[in-house]
Amino acid sequence: MRAVWRVADVRAAEAGLMATLPPGTLMGRAAAGLARRCALLLADRGGVYGARVLLLVGSGDNGGDALFAGAHLARRGAAVCALLLAPDRAHAEGLAALRAAGGRVVERPPATVDLVLDGIVGIGGTGGLRETAEQVAASLLRHRGRDGHRATVVAVDVPSGVAVDTGDVPVTAAGRPTAVRADVTVAFGAWKPALVVGPAATLAGEVELVDIGLGPWLRGTPALHVVERSDVVDWWPALGPASEKYTRGVVGVATGSRTYPGAAVLSVGGALAGPTGLVRYAGSARDEVVHQHPSVIATGRVADAGRVQAWVCGSGLGTGEEAVGELRAVLAAPVPVVLDADALTLLVDGSMADRLRTRDAPIVVTPHDREYARLCGEEPGADRVAATLRLAAWMNAVVLLKGDRTVVGTPDGRAYVNPTGTPALATGGTGDVLAGLLGSLLAAGVRADRAAATAAYLHGLAGREAARGGPVTAPDVVTALRPVIARLT
Repeated sequence: MRAVWRVADVRAAEAGLMATLPPGTLMGRAAAGLARRCALLLADRGGVYGARVLLLVGSGDNGGDALFAGAHLARRGAAVCALLLAPDRAHAEGLAALRAAGGRVVERPPATVDLVLDGIVGIGGTGGLRETAEQVAASLLRHRGRDGHRATVVAVDVPSGVAVDTGDVPVTAAGRPTAVRADVTVAFGAWKPALVVGPAATLAGEVELVDIGLGPWLRGTPALHVVERSDVVDWWPALGPASEKYTRGVVGVATGSRTYPGAAVLSVGGALAGPTGLVRYAGSARDEVVHQHPSVIATGRVADAGRVQAWVCGSGLGTGEEAVGELRAVLAAPVPVVLDADALTLLVDGSMADRLRTRDAPIVVTPHDREYARLCGEEPGADRVAATLRLAAWMNAVVLLKGDRTVVGTPDGRAYVNPTGTPALATGGTGDVLAGLLGSLLAAGVRADRAAATAAYLHGLAGREAARGGPVTAPDVVTALRPVIARLT
């Protein structure tokens, strides 16, 4: 997993490392890595020599990084100019280096720009961009390069204006983000939350981490972790010569209804794509489920389903007395449980929620933002990681807060973020598929937090795969899951 660090931890690590190095060494390393990536980007647009590069320079060290990187590019023949947003507080050494390399300071952006370096605000910035900087950032989309295409925007460490520790992005009254939208972000030394979570992650574009030697100095507990392919491979249950359907795990699925049989079909489809050997369905959509999935053992009630190693409950279940009884039966079973959709609505009843907090077996809840608000009485807000962890602690459950960058939080304060999400999954029924896959992982013996992180990762990849064929439907995601899992495992 990739560790992600808060600003205070990064600052402490930088201070510790800088105390062991000659002055300027750390900025020199950062600028060299930044200039290298800019040169590679310019190589795809006709080369560095003769390229037009605009530096947006603020008053902090990010401005210094941009100036020194600009000096590197100027020495290679690029026409580099710097727009100083705080002229009296620009980094003096960086400005001198740029001028010595042939760069110049301008009062307005040139007409033609191939690449823009965003060095306005670094990790110390708060509250979005100030008005002048915001106007400059908003104008970036108008700049064109030698090839007639829009200028490539490269952010220095983080896109200017984002809330670094939360990934939040303030907006104007018109709803426009008060932050830079980058094509590429070159981060220094450590991943920061704004690069991987919240709306800021979208503004960061492609992220490259430059190693400046910070690793040994990063101490304490990371803010969160990003799940990677190697984690999913390691966590996936392995098959052996003695494996059979019962040793692989049996998952029970209590979803759907006569009104919503599709929810049952989709959640069972997600479960069948997972690692378990058998799926037992309990509910009033059993005829439709067996028709679509003949390998499933189907009954009408949870009480009649037989032995399982985990339950999935909620999608399309309804909220009437019959649904309440089925949810109670699921929670009474001493096995891990996934609660989704209608099950979450039923949890708003305080007595039902109390059953979760006193339960010994693991629980995973899978709310989207509106379901989170019903459970908590408020929206997740600007800090989605903190919101996820609050709900996890209150419910004594693993929480999978769905979104473009889905967050998984545990009652003991660990958090993961999923990097594979796609807007293509914003369509009816895809959450049912996710819940079924998650239940299958739990039944196969995968630890609850890892099961949630793995399900989100694979579900996102399946959404991307399905989107290659055009608009995505939930059955498309079920179909795509199998080859996605086969390639990974």
